[in-house]
Amino acid sequence: MSYGKLKSQGLDRFEYLQALVTEFQDTDNEEAKEQVLANLANFAYDPSNYDFLRRLQVIDLFLDMLLEENENLVEFGIGGLCNLCLDKANKDYILHNNGVQLVINCLSNPNEEIVLSAITTLMYLMTLGSRAEVTALPVVECMLRFSLSANKRLSNLATVFLEDCCSPDQVERAKSLENHTALGIPLPKKFAPSKA
Repeated sequence: MSYGKLKSQGLDRFEYLQALVTEFQDTDNEEAKEQVLANLANFAYDPSNYDFLRRLQVIDLFLDMLLEENENLVEFGIGGLCNLCLDKANKDYILHNNGVQLVINCLSNPNEEIVLSAITTLMYLMTLGSRAEVTALPVVECMLRFSLSANKRLSNLATVFLEDCCSPDQVERAKSLENHTALGIPLPKKFAPSKA
């Protein structure tokens, strides 16, 4: 059901978002869940929806989706988080609910869009208080590996992460490791380093 159709029935934006959340919770149809979550992620672009999304606990829904087996649900969940985490209240909520670790876990996903959204989300979640977790050695090492990828979108974004979020000492420490395993963050096969 489109927002325009509901608006013509007299529902406001909050009621529409509430209807989406209810539909997501009530349906057993995986394809319907994906469509609803994609819609919620799109609504997360608009700051005028942030209060509604918080009241409806959509941030929790997005965080929960990062643990799903269905790759589309993970993609829309991380996309939704990426869209709304620049807002201070949303960012604080994500940071206080194990969000950084959940996002870091997405770095090993074979889906390119999930990985790119995860890197971007980590950059957006960077604060003085979260810096140590966001730029932990396994993450920096993972970004070094991504920066060598033949995939230009991935290598460029990883390079921006290394330059903007990490100190030169952190990068050198990660480079000096003998066994580049990213300490538990496996490099997706799709993103193998280029043969330079």
